[in-house]
Amino acid sequence: MKGISHFITGVAIATFFPEVVRNGAAGGLLPMLGGIGGILPDTIDFKFAKYWERFDVEIDPGPNADAAIIADVLVAAMRGTYESGKDCNLVAHTIRMGADLWREYIIRFIPDSDEIAVRIGPLVNTGQVPFAGSEPEGAQEVRRKVGIPVRNTYSEEYKINIFSGPSFRFAREGEGLRVHFLDWHHRWTHSLLLAVGVGLVMGLLVALFTRDWSVAGWGALVTWLGFSGHILEDQMGHMGSNLFWPLTKQRIPGPGFVHASDAIPNFLTVWTSVALILFNLDRFSKTPRLPQPAYLLAAVGLPWLVLGGIYVTGKLRRGQPHASEESIRQSEQIAETKAVELA
Repeated sequence: MKGISHFITGVAIATFFPEVVRNGAAGGLLPMLGGIGGILPDTIDFKFAKYWERFDVEIDPGPNADAAIIADVLVAAMRGTYESGKDCNLVAHTIRMGADLWREYIIRFIPDSDEIAVRIGPLVNTGQVPFAGSEPEGAQEVRRKVGIPVRNTYSEEYKINIFSGPSFRFAREGEGLRVHFLDWHHRWTHSLLLAVGVGLVMGLLVALFTRDWSVAGWGALVTWLGFSGHILEDQMGHMGSNLFWPLTKQRIPGPGFVHASDAIPNFLTVWTSVALILFNLDRFSKTPRLPQPAYLLAAVGLPWLVLGGIYVTGKLRRGQPHASEESIRQSEQIAETKAVELA
């Protein structure tokens, strides 16, 4: 989900408590603490955790990118991981050609095979719009055999084009190799246990500034719920989260219902959150005006029925979501989209 979706979800959760609504009506900031809790996991990831990651191998193609060299570096890193049994973190840097110009290249982990493929693509602008006919002359996809079974945990294809490139962690599993996409993301920052700690810290900070333990308690509660809401929303995607860090070390894969940049799920999340905020503000007022069942049906049920139906139908028509062109594009943009939103 996008940053605004997580933020507004946190605010909506906070408004389910009349004490929080009354605090907000009196000029307090308790509802906003729910929103702050909602954006904290990704804020920590993109402002801190991302820069703590250390890479064993860096692919930096330069302006005269050679697909064969990129493919050879990938294969060497993957084989080295398998032979040594030691995990390898690899980052694929982007190719900047000018102030608003980038050379795109594509890395593919070919399904049901032991092959990878690399192709040098067109020039694109920062909006990721390609320039027709700008592919290098004679550019062809280069394939290399890794020689071991490869299991990719995210999309088949990754387009590397703007800002900072994606990273992968290669890990040996039995007689095969697993490829983890953006291994630094959705790990310790996306823990339901960490959410409890963050809520307690926020409560102590509120107590320090307000000297009111009742307000501090509500601040801790809504921050915890907003933080947890973010994690559970992200868990609906493909990447999953390390839900119980520090007790666990690995991300628990999600069911893959949505991608981070899917338009309809993000719109429905924001729409529903705003509808519920208005609903809660009305029902906790002195003179409620909204007919509750009719309002919930019209403002929440109907949009989910219509837009949710369109979304599900579209996915079914495209077939498997991992293989769709849109899902590939979204997977490539997750890190950049969130980084720009939270900057």
